[in-house]
Amino acid sequence: MASDHTPADDVIYDLVSVQYHALKEAQTADKYIQDAHDHEDVREFFSQVAEQNRDRALKCHELLGKLTAGRTLQAV
Repeated sequence: MASDHTPADDVIYDLVSVQYHALKEAQTADKYIQDAHDHEDVREFFSQVAEQNRDRALKCHELLGKLTAGRTLQAV
């Protein structure tokens, strides 16, 4: 990956933002699963949505780890 990154770097901010929103969307999809209790096909769809969002958040976590591994974060 690239050189040193600070917490305010656009790429760091972007990954944190995507991770946050993916986790929030997964949480929302879990609520939708409960709402669709009588509709198995809809429940399955929302389960897939939640899983995709959790996978997206995990990938962001991995990329953030690579970008910041062994680095001291610098103040802006």
